[in-house]
Amino acid sequence: MYRYDEIDRSIVTERVEEFREQVSARLSGALTEDQFKPLRLMNGVYLQLHAYMLRVAIPYGTLDARQMRVLAHIARHYDKGYGHFTTRQNIQYNWPALVDIPEILEQLADVEMHAIQTSGNCIRNTTTDPFAGAAQDEVEDPRPWCELIRQWSTFHPEFTFLPRKFKIAVTGSDADRAAIGVHDIGLKLVKNEAGETGFEVHAGGGQGRTPRVAVKLRDFLPKGELLAYLTAIMRVYNLAGQRDNIYKARIKILVETMGAQAFTAEVEAMYRQLRGRDLAVPAEEAARITSFFPEPSPVDRPEGVSDAPGFARWRAINVKPHKVPGRAIVVISLKPRAGSPGDATAEQMDAVAFLAERYADGEIRVTKEQNLVIPHAVAAHLPAIYEGLREAGLSTANAGLASDIVTCPGLDYCSLANARSIPVAQALSAALIDRGLDEDTQDLTIKISGCINACGHHHIANIGLLGVDKKGDEVYQLTLGGVADNGAAIGKILGPGLTPDEAVEAVAACVGVFRRERGDGETFTHTLARIGFEPFKEAVYGQ
Repeated sequence: MYRYDEIDRSIVTERVEEFREQVSARLSGALTEDQFKPLRLMNGVYLQLHAYMLRVAIPYGTLDARQMRVLAHIARHYDKGYGHFTTRQNIQYNWPALVDIPEILEQLADVEMHAIQTSGNCIRNTTTDPFAGAAQDEVEDPRPWCELIRQWSTFHPEFTFLPRKFKIAVTGSDADRAAIGVHDIGLKLVKNEAGETGFEVHAGGGQGRTPRVAVKLRDFLPKGELLAYLTAIMRVYNLAGQRDNIYKARIKILVETMGAQAFTAEVEAMYRQLRGRDLAVPAEEAARITSFFPEPSPVDRPEGVSDAPGFARWRAINVKPHKVPGRAIVVISLKPRAGSPGDATAEQMDAVAFLAERYADGEIRVTKEQNLVIPHAVAAHLPAIYEGLREAGLSTANAGLASDIVTCPGLDYCSLANARSIPVAQALSAALIDRGLDEDTQDLTIKISGCINACGHHHIANIGLLGVDKKGDEVYQLTLGGVADNGAAIGKILGPGLTPDEAVEAVAACVGVFRRERGDGETFTHTLARIGFEPFKEAVYGQ
């Protein structure tokens, strides 16, 4: 895992004290809300519909049991007993009192956590594959490079006030569980013909109002030149990106306006000025950071078995193969039937911390699907892990199934939302499970957003729902064919908008068509490409 040095500790501690004074000034009336807004956003504090919301950074979705216990403590003592894990691999608290937030940040700082750069027009939390360092199919663990980016990007003076927020993702696998194709910058670890490891570089992806898939800038970038190339991309964007129109300020618009070839040429020209100089990553520094992420040791014990009710199904669906003998990757679904996707109670967070510490190496991951992962579980202890999860209400066996629905907070919390997303997800989850539509649909993705900002990632779902406001009514657009991971694609609207109840029935109907029509081994997008949109339209609209 990442480790703070004296610089990290100093800047986080100083930021906490600075914000404590700013909060005091706001509470006394010395600062108005308008004056306070840019200050709170720099510390991850949003003003939502009903209360302030605090977004805490979890660097590339990685934390340990000690940190999870602090997150549980914050939920228990400063919120309503739960936290919400997000599609950006962070955690949000929806109900903290403003007066308590400096104290919360101080407690986070004690365990090497913070809320810096979880908001604003800066480089946000870098994300990666939640199976990093454990996956059998990865070229190399991407987390050391995420850590390098974290150190480089934190309080970077040149990139503190970008035209718009900026997101970077890194993957070490062809499967691309980090969804690099829909990020401002996407990096994929690859090997060249000489057997050297470097990066395939993509830029200009994103979701929101104008979803775009990133374009490839480079087939191969030497690892030591990563920061020089990132700086080149950022500098071109910072200089040429629009600042007079918030809807056209993202790098995806710049790439589209300039054209991929011209944009790439600008980046390469800037890179030629930077490479081989101060931004080159010394091999010894790369080795030092890599040492923070040791591979877990093999375990010479047979995998545990159990005849406990539900264990076999959970083992088949939620446990993934590990590259180290005797270990397993355990996905912890935060999507119980009719549950609120991504929510975990303080007690559940404590339970996960205990299980990770006792039956693995104490490490925990957060996924962009709003689930948790114990990446290095000892396979001999799978029965004990399952029992602990069952007792905590966390043994739902649906990781990657249709009911593993992703959703944003929507109109229940967010001041930007046009429609509710959580109640639709809850009703849909219950309908899919109760009708048996969860079976035989593995790897089918369903995602729901409550507004065009697409925090629920509906654009890149096989089946997506976008909530919009139509003359005061909540209406949902249904999209099909989105892909988040390898071969990213944007879904297409199927037809007219739907009421909330109609949306639930429509998605269930589309899942039913897929289950009926799919060929052997076909994914949803393969089936859609083969049979077209008409069978789905007929099932939804009767046309």
